[in-house]
Formats: sequence, structure tokens, C-alpha cells
Amino acid sequence: MSQERLHKALARAGVASRRQVEKIIEEGRVRVNKARVETQGMVIDPDKDEIYVDGKRVYTASEELTERVYFLLYKPAGVVSTSKDTAGRKTVLDLVLGASAGRIYPVGRLDYDAEGALLMTNDGELTNQLIHPKYHVPKVYEVKVKGTPTEEQLDKLRRGIYLPDGPTGPSEIEILGKAKVNTWLKVILTQGKNNQIKNMFWRIEHPVQKLIRTHFAGISIDGLSPGEFRPLSKKELTSLRALAKR
Repeated sequence: MSQERLHKALARAGVASRRQVEKIIEEGRVRVNKARVETQGMVIDPDKDEIYVDGKRVYTASEELTERVYFLLYKPAGVVSTSKDTAGRKTVLDLVLGASAGRIYPVGRLDYDAEGALLMTNDGELTNQLIHPKYHVPKVYEVKVKGTPTEEQLDKLRRGIYLPDGPTGPSEIEILGKAKVNTWLKVILTQGKNNQIKNMFWRIEHPVQKLIRTHFAGISIDGLSPGEFRPLSKKELTSLRALAKR
């Protein structure tokens, strides 16, 4: 079991400098395994403990865990994008058993009934950068919606709308094909709220029937079937790191 002071693990994960992390802890904004941290100098296991800052999960890993691994998983529908599920449902970790000797976790999430590109890694610093809103990581989706939205409705979504958890910001939307009952669209987001695409199209009364994320940060699921995964290429990894440092 690896032991390390909390502020050091959080600093290495890219949250802030050690001095700034100490201030964050002092303000009561950090939880370890859902218990609020009230004192400085707490010792944790960065490979096992679950750390939250302002309610958001921060992924940490020990310095001893030097080998970093990076995979692209084609997440099928009906699988949860978490490390464990209290309801006993299959998780993305069940799909990548044996991929790495160490602990890995998903970069962000995909809805339970959505499918597509999901990165898996043990690189906490890169994970925290890629899911941070300020980096505007592009995500490409193919979305089947009920009915046929008008261009006026799509323009409203492209400009951005207000949802209960705040504005969506601009998005790119392109019609891929139409049928009598449904329409396929290509949607590109550079931010991500929970259930954002579903809520966007529900607002214009064209509910989502199917959701596939085809690309994450420029990395495509081409060549993968649902449930399959592959390691990232050196070129893909270089591109990811450059995106995270912009």
C-alpha cells in the first residue's frame, strides 16, 4: 500500500500548487472517501482512496506507479462509466480487465445508455486536464433524434441555450440523414454537462433515440466494436498532451 500526504498527491494530479492545495484543504473543499478533510498533513493511499475537490473526483496515483497506460474503449450501451456501481451493473472497468497491472479509470463519463469513445488511463494529471472545462476538449457525437428538427431549432442549439444547470455554450450541429421518423445529426461539443445533448434536444421537442460518441479529443473509435479497446498510438498521445497544455 502506497502512503503519501494528501496535498502532495493533489499537487501532482494537477489541481494546484502544494501551497494552493493546502489553502483548498483549509477551506474544507476536499473530501477523502466522501469524508471532509479538516486538518493538514493527512496521509492517503493515492492508488486506492477516492479524492474529491469541490465535489468533483480528482484522480491520483502514486509516484511508484511510474508506468502510464492509455487506452481507447468503445463503451457499449448498458455499461456505467464508473469504477464501481452500487446497483451491481457492469462497469467500464469490467471491460478492460487485464489491460494493465495497475489501477486505471475512465476520463470523464458517457451516459449509461450512450456508447462510443471513452479514454481509460492511470494518468491522473492528464485526466484532470482533459475533463477541465477550460481546455475545451472537442467531443464528436452521432445523434439520432425523433422527428426532423428545423434549421431554426438547430440554430438555437448552435448558439447555446439555458438549461437548469446553466448555459450550454455554442455547438456545431450538422444533419447527416433524414428518415420518416428519425433524423441523424453530427454534434460537436467543446464542453460537457451531464446529459447535455439529451437535454438540448428535449428542449426543442426532438428527444434523443440513440447517442454515439465517435471521437474524443480527435481520437476515433474507427476499427473498434462495442466492448473492444486498444492502446493509444504515440501520435495520439502526443496530440492529447498538446491539447491539455494549450
